[in-house]
Amino acid sequence: MYNNIKEEAFEANMNLTRLGLVKFTFGNVSVFDREKGVFAIKPSGVPYEILKADDMVIVDLNAQVVEGTLRPSSDTKTHAVLYKEWPELGAVVHTHSVYGTAWAQANRSIPIYGTTHADHLTKDIPCAPPMADEMIEGNYEYQTGYQIINHFEELGLDHQEIQMILVGNHAPFTWGKDGKQAVYNAAVLEYAAELAYYSEVINPKIERLKPSLIKKHYERKHGKDAYYGQ
Repeated sequence: MYNNIKEEAFEANMNLTRLGLVKFTFGNVSVFDREKGVFAIKPSGVPYEILKADDMVIVDLNAQVVEGTLRPSSDTKTHAVLYKEWPELGAVVHTHSVYGTAWAQANRSIPIYGTTHADHLTKDIPCAPPMADEMIEGNYEYQTGYQIINHFEELGLDHQEIQMILVGNHAPFTWGKDGKQAVYNAAVLEYAAELAYYSEVINPKIERLKPSLIKKHYERKHGKDAYYGQ
């Protein structure tokens, strides 16, 4: 009944390892079935080298297990909140990739310094501030979802345009229409984070990319007359 999203979630999770975005079990992908109102997510603590499609756990939007014998990821409630509040989402990724997590731990958004970043976004990759104590002491994973959503609302950002965020002191989250796109966004975030880090090392006085270049590079890939494919 849920084989399609189990297979997609499994393949997306395995792509995290192929792309070097996770170590050990430090990451997860979920894939949402809008019609059924459930999502498939990686089980908690299962090493990627022994992970199977049948291990994916089916969960509803209240983070309750619908199908599966393993415990779902500890981040399940965060995923559930994002799907519930942003119903356009088809998949969510959480990693602790090195450079993205370093910027999150530094509580810094990733500045838009170059055209590689501008090919995907017209703004900095946002970093939500560390959670308030009452949120941390409450339903932590559930509140993490709202920390993401609230930060987008505070900045007036469109979650369908900017499909990634850092959570301060924590790590990256990305999303997309499906597992493939959400994992791609996780890889883009990590690459942009690495480039931004080295750019600041090489030139501590570096300035953000000028608006004309941001506009050109974003629109040639995403605008109505897009032509860039490389």
